[in-house]
Amino acid sequence: MKVFEANIIHQVSEFLNYSLKTVRSLEKANQKMHDDFGIIHFFDNNEELESLKEILSVNHKIVEEPDRAEYGDFQTNSDLANKVILHLSSREISPEILIEPTCGKGNFIIASLRSFKNIKNVFGVEIYRPYVWETKFSIVDFFLKNPNTNKPEISIIHCNVFDYNFEEIAKIHSNKDVLVIGNPPWVTNSKLGGLNSTNLPKKTNFKNHTGLDAITGKGNFDIAEFITLTLIRTFQSMKGDLLLLVKNSVIKNIVFDQIKYRFKISAIEKHCIDSKKEFNVSVEAALLYCQLNSHPTFDCTEFNFYNNQSSYLRFGWLNDKFVSNFDTYIHTRKNDGECPFVWRQGLKHDCSTIMELDKVNGYYINGLNEAVNLEDGLVYGFLKSSDLKNMVINQTRKFTIVTQKKVGQETNYIKTKYPNTYQYLIQHQAHFDARKSSIYNNKPLFSIFGIGDYSFKPYKVAISGLYKTFHFTLILPQENKPVMLDDTCYLIGFEKVEFAVYSLILLNSDTTVQFLQSVTFSDAKRTFTKDVLMRINLLELGRMIDKQYLADELIKLNEKYKVNLSLELWDSFIDSMLQKKESQLTLFE
Repeated sequence: MKVFEANIIHQVSEFLNYSLKTVRSLEKANQKMHDDFGIIHFFDNNEELESLKEILSVNHKIVEEPDRAEYGDFQTNSDLANKVILHLSSREISPEILIEPTCGKGNFIIASLRSFKNIKNVFGVEIYRPYVWETKFSIVDFFLKNPNTNKPEISIIHCNVFDYNFEEIAKIHSNKDVLVIGNPPWVTNSKLGGLNSTNLPKKTNFKNHTGLDAITGKGNFDIAEFITLTLIRTFQSMKGDLLLLVKNSVIKNIVFDQIKYRFKISAIEKHCIDSKKEFNVSVEAALLYCQLNSHPTFDCTEFNFYNNQSSYLRFGWLNDKFVSNFDTYIHTRKNDGECPFVWRQGLKHDCSTIMELDKVNGYYINGLNEAVNLEDGLVYGFLKSSDLKNMVINQTRKFTIVTQKKVGQETNYIKTKYPNTYQYLIQHQAHFDARKSSIYNNKPLFSIFGIGDYSFKPYKVAISGLYKTFHFTLILPQENKPVMLDDTCYLIGFEKVEFAVYSLILLNSDTTVQFLQSVTFSDAKRTFTKDVLMRINLLELGRMIDKQYLADELIKLNEKYKVNLSLELWDSFIDSMLQKKESQLTLFE
């Protein structure tokens, strides 16, 4: 049976029907629920009381539960909640204050009431009213079955977690032992924005990103990350513990930002769960645990939640470096430095239907399957992450229109110099106008990003940011024109093919692979980023690499790809990296 769209078992409905049917006032009804079950303000108003009494007195039809996508709703099942609480109990954790910021159906609260005997106050916050009722009904059911169990003061609050004043709890109960526990929503702010959801914090750049980072990818923060940071900031000075079920990326970001925030948390742990088994979703998630009110620490130990006998690994800050595996990093740390060449992302246009082309029988075909008549001047070979499979690429399956040579360049020149291309772009201007990213606001017509002098270097070494393979590719010119890459790829460009090939060999060496494995996270949305790639100390790699290994790799490349290269320019290559390093040092003097 469902009441207020919330599940209610027969025992609870019978009890409420019997005990409330003669109660006439809201005050008496709430007093009875508080006396019997510890729940404060069981009913918010008289209308709720009378509606419940009426519903329970007659048969009520079942109401289908609506789509909960906008709440990032993956409810913690009772079995997992019980195992989590038992795990905490085994560590002799015994809170006086229990806080669940997004309590859902209340499974963590029920499990806590069963195991923790010293709880004095429970605070559960939930935006979805049917879950508020379901939690209350579950608490009633629990105490009906366990009448002699300790009954704390329980507040189940119908409220958006972003509007609730947790600081008031921290202030009132500052001298008590707290446990913050829960399962915040597993969605990003852009996902919720696309659903026109109100379940969002106020629009703030809460990590203080600047420039493009503030309005593009890095601004798309995870809602659970925002909630977690808020809770840590609020309760860090209280004695107690925090345990939240979040995506792995959130835990990584919390540990990464700890060096900046220096929250008073320690013993940070990540307990990996099987999300497919627990929630039937393909999301990498884990339990984030930490002790509150302690000297800040900056690393995290990873465990398997189902077998906590030994840790997988440790990740976090080692001195001033953020690494994914302490054990493997120790053997490759000398390769962690500053890359002498600047890694760049490929170009971004957000208009693939119009800007990306195939070539069939000499004609360009766009994403609308239209044959397109263009001058060749602005058309370049184009590669995506999925294309970077071979060691060397000199032919592309796709092409793209490159309207600018640098960001912000005026595009009026296209009309006179490339009239066919201009006419094509104008005909499809609506597609450009429909681009949602604010980076295109107040920019010239048909603007693109991720474009600069580096884009037009004839020889490039590139890697996919999306794929998990530690493999770099040499990109050669196509029809005497440089090849472009999309913004899921990262690249360095060269004027000399020899320098590109030397870099390729260094980057694909076992030493580099081992280093990258120790500083990247396999469950990240992008395994490789500019920040990670800029840490590859190519100069150090060049100094330490065995010359015979270089010669052997060159022979393989020459035989397979007919590039006919030697080590004649190797010393010049090393000198060029030295000069770049000296220039970088001069900039910071």
